[in-house]
Amino acid sequence: MNFILRWIVTAVAVAAAVWLVPGIDVLGSDSWASIALLALVLALINMSLKPILQVLSLPVTVLTLGLFYLVVNTAVLYLSAWLANGLFNVGFEIATFGSGFVAAIVISIVSGIVNGIVGGND
Repeated sequence: MNFILRWIVTAVAVAAAVWLVPGIDVLGSDSWASIALLALVLALINMSLKPILQVLSLPVTVLTLGLFYLVVNTAVLYLSAWLANGLFNVGFEIATFGSGFVAAIVISIVSGIVNGIVGGND
């Protein structure tokens, strides 16, 4: 049940990023299904690979006073988009690194807010 809740929260956050950030687009006619599939991949990567990346990047994150954590979030978003496009052909497009960076920030903020509302534990 926790994973389904995390998936829904991530889908809401990705939809907010697509709506708010210029340069983040979902190509095709079925955008909600594409967002749901991308959110599935993003939630799986956030649960499995992201903690490993955070530990590996800890020295750089400490040196940059936590700012490198945003770069890790951006890298995870790019990896999720690449996998979702390759596996499910969702048509999720990130135009520039700046767009991906801002989208990762928006996804983090919206996820935090929605988790706080629904009572998620992370």
